[in-house]
Amino acid sequence: MKHDNILDRRGLVIAGPCSAESREQLLTTATQLSQTGRVDALRAGIWKPRTKPDSFEGVGKVGLEWLAEAKRLTGLPIATEVATAEHVELALAAGVDILWLGARTTSNPFSVQEVADALRGVDSNVAVLIKNPTTSDVELWCGAVERIAGSGIEQIGLVHRGFAGYAPTTLRNAPLWQIPLEMRQRMPQLPMLCDPSHICGNRTGLRDMAQQAADLDYNGLMIESHYAPDSALSDAQQQITPTELAELLSSIVWRSRSTDRAADYQGRLDTLRGTIDRLDEQIFSLLAERMEVAEQIGRLKQSNNLTILQSGRWGEVVERVLAHTRGLNLSDEFVRRVLESIHLESIERQKQIINNDK
Repeated sequence: MKHDNILDRRGLVIAGPCSAESREQLLTTATQLSQTGRVDALRAGIWKPRTKPDSFEGVGKVGLEWLAEAKRLTGLPIATEVATAEHVELALAAGVDILWLGARTTSNPFSVQEVADALRGVDSNVAVLIKNPTTSDVELWCGAVERIAGSGIEQIGLVHRGFAGYAPTTLRNAPLWQIPLEMRQRMPQLPMLCDPSHICGNRTGLRDMAQQAADLDYNGLMIESHYAPDSALSDAQQQITPTELAELLSSIVWRSRSTDRAADYQGRLDTLRGTIDRLDEQIFSLLAERMEVAEQIGRLKQSNNLTILQSGRWGEVVERVLAHTRGLNLSDEFVRRVLESIHLESIERQKQIINNDK
């Protein structure tokens, strides 16, 4: 008989250590997490695909025995990451309820297909979470979902864990919220969880990141928790104790998806959305005018045999606009992203003009 889909729960929390390190560590953490009354499933990494080979890469198969014992001890479902057919077979044999594909696995269609083939014909109660790929590639993420769904798995969810980048920031992985929002538009039937641990890479930003996910109507969270995080063998800086996790979760506000004042709410919402629609039309009409001017500049550069990119001028533009927008309640990060998109489109327009002229 098919059970209810655990992934459909509102405010779902999957928590546990980054890695299963020892029986004592895993059972102690699991017990403390269970006692908070706020955790719906326990997680622990058994096999850890690390960037460098000299890093801790997990305890392997024996960790599944500890995870299964934690399940019997707490009564909570258990979850772990899989990347190969062997991982799938061993995890399912140990009674793992939720499997997830990590970002590196999702990024490799060969690996995803191997996992999908191993899942073909398994118990319909098994749930599979698919983390976003390391790069901001929606098609790659969609492809992973399609491969897993093609194996017959019905309980599929998405996990937003951020995207790798080259520019240094205070976050481990850039959230790029527009990518998971695009995924939700394409696959609205799939629950979306947020993994603030991997986005932040630290403990200080977890609460704000989790609240932002709740505000964007995510279904739940996957957070790393360790009974002694400072001694963790992997990702120590982003794990928090079960007590700290309970405090964090108690501060998160999961707002309603509907209201009893439906008529009043809908009327005001329609008015505000109408205002946004008109503003959007004005914004893009102005952008079209700007691109026409950029094309004129492209023709002028071509006639004078000048390069398209004038880096000194672009630096001046950025500083001028930032100086103006700081008084408009717009973050520098947002303004830079918008300017970069405008700049790239302007360069593309000028390239087309010069090539056509030639």
